[in-house]
Amino acid sequence: MRVGRRQVLLSGFSLGFAAAAGPRMASAAADAGELQQPVSTYGVVPGDGIDQTASLQQAADAAARSGLPFFLPPGSYATSKLELKSGTQIQGVPGRSVLRYTGGGRLISIGDAADIRLTGLTLAGEGTAIDGGALLVAEQVKGLVISDCRFLGSAENGVVLRKVSGAVKDCEIGDIRKAGLLSEDAAGLEIAHNHVRDCGDNGILVWRSVAGEDASIVASNRVERIAAKSGGGGQNGNAILIYRAGSVLVSGNRIEDCAYSAIRDNSGSNCQIIGNSCTRLGEVALYAEFSFEGAVIANNIVDQAATGIAVTNFNEGGRLAVVQGNLIRNLNFRKDVDPRGNGIAIEADGVVTGNVIENAQGYGIVVGWRNYLRDLNVTDNLIRNAHIGIGVSADPSAGIALIANNTISGSKDGAIRAMNGPTPIGPDLAKPSTSAYRNLAVHGNISR
Repeated sequence: MRVGRRQVLLSGFSLGFAAAAGPRMASAAADAGELQQPVSTYGVVPGDGIDQTASLQQAADAAARSGLPFFLPPGSYATSKLELKSGTQIQGVPGRSVLRYTGGGRLISIGDAADIRLTGLTLAGEGTAIDGGALLVAEQVKGLVISDCRFLGSAENGVVLRKVSGAVKDCEIGDIRKAGLLSEDAAGLEIAHNHVRDCGDNGILVWRSVAGEDASIVASNRVERIAAKSGGGGQNGNAILIYRAGSVLVSGNRIEDCAYSAIRDNSGSNCQIIGNSCTRLGEVALYAEFSFEGAVIANNIVDQAATGIAVTNFNEGGRLAVVQGNLIRNLNFRKDVDPRGNGIAIEADGVVTGNVIENAQGYGIVVGWRNYLRDLNVTDNLIRNAHIGIGVSADPSAGIALIANNTISGSKDGAIRAMNGPTPIGPDLAKPSTSAYRNLAVHGNISR
C-alpha cells in the first residue's frame, strides 16, 4: 500500500500528541491520587446542639501524630477553641463542613507550628463575642495553607496571622465586625483569589510592627463593601491597607464600595500597586502616604472616587514614585470626607506619565503642595473635563517641576495654573505668551 505525504504528516502529529499528552495524563492521575489520599474522620460525626470541642480536639491531635488528614464530614459542629499542632491537616466539604462557634476563645488557634493545611471548612462566628480577637489566629507558623474555607459572622476580626508564611487562597471572609484578614510581620505570605466582603473597618491588612521588608503578595482578590464603623481619618474603611510593610505587591484585585481607600500604602517602601480595578471609593482610591520611599502605581482603573491617586507627605519623608498608565475618571467632591475631587496628586521625586483622567471636579493633576515639591516630571498625560487641568505649586521655596507634552481639553478654569496652596493664581501657563515661574518648565502642552 502506498503511503502518501498527508498520512505521514498526520501520523507524526498523532505520535507527537500522544507523547505530549502522556506526561500530562500521568500528572493528572498523580493529582487525582493526591486528592484521593487516605483520610479519616477519627470517629467524629456532626450533631447540632452538642458541644464537640473535646472530640474535635482529639481528632485534630491524632491527625497531627499520624500524618493522616482529618476529614470533617458535611454537617454542623458546635465547638469552642481548637488548638492545632504541627502537621495537622483538616479537610472538609466547602460550604458544608461547618464549625459553629460557642464561645471560650478563638475558634481555631495555631502557635509555634509548621506545615498545617485547612481546606473546605466554614468557621461561623454566629455574631458571638470572641475572646481572642478572631475566628482563626495563627502566630509563628511556617507553611500554613488555608484554602477553600469560609470565615463568616465574626464579632471581631476574621483571620489574624502573625509571623506566618504560606498562603490564604480561594476563601470567603464576610460579615466581619472589624478586619477581614490581618497579617502582621509576615515571613512570605500570599493572599490570593479570596472574596472579602461586608467588613466593619478594613478588608485586608498587611502590617509590620516596625518598618521593614515584608514581600507579601496580595493578588486577584475581590474586596467589597468595607465600612469605617470605628471611625478615624483613614485608618479604617480601606479594602487593602499596607502599614510599614516593604516590597508588597498588590495586583489584579477588584475593589468596590469602600468608605475610604481601595489600596492605602502607609509607610511601606517599594510597594507596587498594579493592575487593580477600583470603583465607588469615599476618599483617595490609591494612596501612598507618610514615610514611604518608592512606590509604583501603574495600569489601574479608578472610577468614582473623591480623589484618584495621591502620593503625599513629603514632610514625613514620603518620596520617590512612578504613576503611569492609569485610567482615572469621575472624581467628585465629598465635603463630609474629602473635598478635593482631584485625579492625581504628587509631591516629590516622581514621574507622572501616560495617565488618562476624565471628569475631575477639582484638578486633573496636582503637582506639589506649597513648599512640598521636588523633582517632578509630569508628561504625556491626557486630561479631559477637569475644573483645572494641572495645578502646580509656585511657592518660592518649592523645588523644580517639568510639565510637558500633556493634552488638556474641556478645563473650565484653565489648562495649567500656578497654585498658592489650593488656590489658583496668575494666568494659564499653557498659553505660549505666558512667562513661567523660576522653578517650572512648562512646554509642548496642548489645550483647548
